[in-house]
Amino acid sequence: MLWYPYTQMKIMEEPIEILDAKGVWLYTKEGKLIDSISSWWSVIHGYSHPKLNEAILSQVPHFSHIMLGGLTHKPVQELSEKLASWLPGSLNHCFFSDSGSVAVEVALKMALQYYINQDDTQRTMVLALEHAYHGDTFKTMEIGDDPDYHFVLNAYGKSPHVVHIPTTIDALEQAFAKYHQKLNCMIVEPLLQGAGGMRMYDISFLERARELCDQYGVLLIFDEVATGFGRTGHRFVADVVEPDILVLGKALTGGYLGHAVTVANDKVFSAFYDDNPDHALMHGPTFMGNALACRVALASISLFEEEHTMEKIHRIEEITRLEMAGFTDPRIREIRIMGACVCIEVYDPAVLKGYAAFARERGVFSRPFLSYLYAMVPYIISEAELVQVLGTMKAWFRQN
Repeated sequence: MLWYPYTQMKIMEEPIEILDAKGVWLYTKEGKLIDSISSWWSVIHGYSHPKLNEAILSQVPHFSHIMLGGLTHKPVQELSEKLASWLPGSLNHCFFSDSGSVAVEVALKMALQYYINQDDTQRTMVLALEHAYHGDTFKTMEIGDDPDYHFVLNAYGKSPHVVHIPTTIDALEQAFAKYHQKLNCMIVEPLLQGAGGMRMYDISFLERARELCDQYGVLLIFDEVATGFGRTGHRFVADVVEPDILVLGKALTGGYLGHAVTVANDKVFSAFYDDNPDHALMHGPTFMGNALACRVALASISLFEEEHTMEKIHRIEEITRLEMAGFTDPRIREIRIMGACVCIEVYDPAVLKGYAAFARERGVFSRPFLSYLYAMVPYIISEAELVQVLGTMKAWFRQN
């Protein structure tokens, strides 16, 4: 029996079987659906893109995977070089893994060992955000702050190694004043907190965080697994405020294969680059630098550049704001829009019960959660398709 994610298997609804997928469309036995959430925010160029297909097929005859322990290959070298040249500042050193959660684990391990390699064993704490979600592995759950996902950790009690704060500058300054001597890093989902409720906050918070991290010698980590590759309306939030460590995943491969990367700047890397073997980063996911994933990631980045993807994202935001302008309902707490993300938060989660089926009847696949009805569409979506998604969201409130 297949064990599905985030659901009680005994009472779950029958999942929708997908027979084919192309562009923004998922094809079922009954018809077709617009994927309004891009397979958990990853399929930015749509399904079955010919250039991405070809990238994988061109690599298969040579080899699909080569371990990086004592070996290397062109696809992983070329992707590392591309990312180093493409990312801001001195974010030059790429450590690959096979999922966003593992890539965040690597970032946290880097931050801790950065100080241990300098004989500083006092900096064992992490500053994180309230409502944070960074994955479902154990350390990422510890720095997360969402009981709906991470309640299992209640068995251990409150962690003494993590401090959670709201996204206010006062709270930020107070946390640094109190804990700076013990902090090894601050980690954030920059500007947009995804699974924590599509919460959005101002860039000034990150600018002040950068200043305080510099002042107190604390590393700043951006988890852009969900926000990277344009989702916030910035190519990367790291283009605006530069972190010490950047984590990318999901859209890295255009949603084709599970792959992620933890990118460190020169300062962080230099703490590991040493004659002392004990200063090495002792980490190595089996499928890190997978050749197929690297080839399709390179092709996805090329498409991002060649097809002027940021212009598409800005157009998605413009249409979304126009379509949602003036739309209100007493059951709605707030409508939030940023880049290629829109979220309708309701007061009572019961208001959204039945929406997924309602949307399917209107040709849209949606997966609201808790109090949040949202869309994160593929960037290739047409205006008519986007209006169909947004119109379905509004129709739910008008007809119920």
